[in-house]
Amino acid sequence: MKRKIFFLSIDGMTDPLGQSQVIPYLAGLSQKGFEICIISCEKEGNLNKNKGIVGSLLEKHKIRWVYTLYSNAIPFVSQTLNVKRLQNLADVEIRHLTEKPLLHCRSYLAALAGLNLKKKYGVRFLFDMRGFWADERIDGKIWRLGNPLHWLAYRYFKRKEKQMLEGADCIVTLTREAKGIINAWLPDMQTRIEVIPCCVDLAHFTIQSDSEKKSARWLAGIPPSNYVVGYLGSLGTWYMLDEMLAFFSELLKTRKDATFFFITPDEPAGIYAAARQFKIPDSAVVVMPAKRNEVPAFIATLDIGLFFIKPLFSKKGSSPTKLGELLACGIPVISNSGIGDCDKLFEETGCGVLVSAFDVPNYQKAIVHAEKMAEKDATFFRKLAEQEFSLEKGILCYEALYNSDVLS
Repeated sequence: MKRKIFFLSIDGMTDPLGQSQVIPYLAGLSQKGFEICIISCEKEGNLNKNKGIVGSLLEKHKIRWVYTLYSNAIPFVSQTLNVKRLQNLADVEIRHLTEKPLLHCRSYLAALAGLNLKKKYGVRFLFDMRGFWADERIDGKIWRLGNPLHWLAYRYFKRKEKQMLEGADCIVTLTREAKGIINAWLPDMQTRIEVIPCCVDLAHFTIQSDSEKKSARWLAGIPPSNYVVGYLGSLGTWYMLDEMLAFFSELLKTRKDATFFFITPDEPAGIYAAARQFKIPDSAVVVMPAKRNEVPAFIATLDIGLFFIKPLFSKKGSSPTKLGELLACGIPVISNSGIGDCDKLFEETGCGVLVSAFDVPNYQKAIVHAEKMAEKDATFFRKLAEQEFSLEKGILCYEALYNSDVLS
């Protein structure tokens, strides 16, 4: 008999994240013989736009999909309702089963529902925590401890965090750093902790041919001979646009032919305005969105990838998806220290250059090292992605957990 897995997620399957970071794993696990039901909260706009595509994809992989609408109309209240709706949907599914399913809960809000369902039904509960969610709210200034309501919310979730860590039958973190932090917080905790970083679909993110690179540069309006630095993805809360532009401004002093290519859905006007503050001409910046199927070709235009992330406590639990995607396409990376397991990874593998401080001397040092990266063949970086971030490897890790004694 197939093992029943209920995957609970506040993030929607019709969101870009759901399509890139959830469905590929679950599709692979379905092929391994697990009976999977996704229970998610879907944003109305994304649902209207992508329901048909996502529904067909899940049906193809024999994955059931039950969802409710996501709400963010009223701070705190809406999220409480999202959790309640998610829990109610799972409750309806569980109560009619003769065999108890395994609950795989993605991040903290879904895990709140999972913890309650475990108490009610005695089901096994996997807490896939992703990162330190409550601390991310503080570090990202979404919550401010000077606000009494935010302070209460933070304290509530830190208490719940401890309950979820202790109440889970197994915990998955993205980094070894996070695992060490949890072990230091709760030294007597017996719960099994597994580290599974954000993985990459290596069949999708591939090294492109020279002709494909040339075509992608033509499409982006980038001269064939230019030196191209690229940023991939939304800028959001954590990525340091000013520091990346300061770095690029320093690069322009020695590489007049440099182009900064932002492969992002963000509005171009804000990026161009920020670049002008660093006296970077508009002609040296390109901003374009890309659909998922277009991303590998646009990555192929790059000589090196660049992303700086705020090196705050909560980021010790982060595994940047874009790192694996760039490496899988044969592109080395410039980043900053203090993020998840990146310091150790960069040091041990030589996958790129780490900036230890955001200042001119460190930028100049990184620029020199980046030139040496160009001497390495693209297959070197591809092999690193295969070793560290393979989607198939991630699927096998989850398969082993689903079949393990702690979750049986």
